[in-house]
This record gives sequence, structure tokens and C-alpha cells, in this order.
Amino acid sequence: MSYTVIIPARFASSRLPGKPLMDIAGKPMIQHVWERAKESDASRVVIATEDQRVFDVCESFGAEVVMTLATHESGTDRLQEVVSKLGLTDDDIVVNVQGDEPLIPREAIAQVANNLALNPQAGIATLGEAITDKATVFNPNAVKAVSDLAGFALYFSRAPMPWCRDEWAGTENNTADALPEHAGFMRHVGIYAYRVGFLHQFVTWPMGLLERVEKLEQLRAMENGVRIHIESASVDIPGGVDTEADLNAVRALLAGKA
Repeated sequence: MSYTVIIPARFASSRLPGKPLMDIAGKPMIQHVWERAKESDASRVVIATEDQRVFDVCESFGAEVVMTLATHESGTDRLQEVVSKLGLTDDDIVVNVQGDEPLIPREAIAQVANNLALNPQAGIATLGEAITDKATVFNPNAVKAVSDLAGFALYFSRAPMPWCRDEWAGTENNTADALPEHAGFMRHVGIYAYRVGFLHQFVTWPMGLLERVEKLEQLRAMENGVRIHIESASVDIPGGVDTEADLNAVRALLAGKA
């Protein structure tokens, strides 16, 4: 099976401006992400950026880079511009690996691509992992997912999902001391595989009510009838770099491996 990895790398990050070029163990962050993607069995790995500085640095370490518009409202819009420039066909599969995930395992990249290839009814494939602590269930920054028996998504939400009516009835702030083990809580892991034809459709759709409320792009796809397949991640997937604290933690982890 052939697939392409596309790595969006925006310089203009609101929380960490210049994030793709921040040094980790002697290399810019984006180079770590690119090296992890190159370790996968992808046939092609492409970095997409809106900034000439990122473009030049990526070219310097041998990456294929595509310059994109700086005006895209979403990461999916940026991907669609890239696949158009690359001339990919509607049936081609692309995996979106975020440019702030220097620890992304190569196994996760291959898994999500294979997941989409094995589910022709889906336009998108993604991964999830079990939630075992109450704090994550009630954390709006941790996106929860529920799926049907075949693994197709029923919904994604920042709210606790599913709601354990009997266990949480009458509890203060709708929380309980223990997390019900039978509920099967799942956290959505934000790595996606797409069929190129879906990306061309996506950019023609206006933002829907659910996406506007939850601020989750995948809900626009679901509102328009696109099926999303979720598979349990086969490996642990470390979080990305969103804050200075995240950056320092990754630096400390990789310092001894440089």
C-alpha cells in the first residue's frame, strides 16, 4: 500500500511563535517530526509551510517542502492545497502528521494509513486510546470519541462521553470519585489519514453548527455524511508540543538520545 505523509509546519503559532524551528537536541523541531515520518513506510514525506524561514531550513536538511498560503482557516484547507500542488489522485491516501509532534511513533503513522485502506467506506481514519482517569474524561482539551461496533465514529466531543447516568446522578459538578470501568471511554488521538477526494470535497463545505460549537473540524465531515473509522492505537502516542512546558519536557527526554 502506498501513501503520502504531509506535515503542516506553521511558523505563526499563537502560543509558541516560530515553533517549527525551535531547537530540540541540536535539531529544529520540524526535523525531528520529518525523521519520524521518514522511518515509516510512507512512499513520500512532504512538509507544508507558509513561512520562507521554515521552507529554507527544511530544504537544508533534505526535506521535500511545499509553500502554502498563509490565509487558510484550517489545517485541512492547507492539506487540500498541498495535494492539489502534488497532483495526487482522488483515491490516494495521505496521512496528516502535525509539525509539533517530534515523538510521533512511526507505527502510528503506518497504522492509520492501513486503517483507511482497509475501510473503503471511510473518507477518514484516525486513532484512539483508552481513558482510565476521571480528569481526562472531564478535561475539555481532551477530545472524546464514541464509535459503533464496526469502529465507525458516532461522535467526537470535548464533553464527557458517554455519560454514566447511574454512577454520576446527583454528584457534585456531575463528577464521581471513581471512573466507571464499563463505559469504555476513548480519547481521540489527533492523527488522520484522508482520501484525497475527501479533501477536495471538504474545502467546499461551510463550517457547520457542530464544528462551530465544539471547534472540531472532523464534525464538519460527519455533518456532511463522511464516515470516520477509529482504531485503538497499537502504540503509546506521546502528546505534541503546545506550550513552553511541553517543549522543555521533550528537550529533556531527547537530550540523552542526541
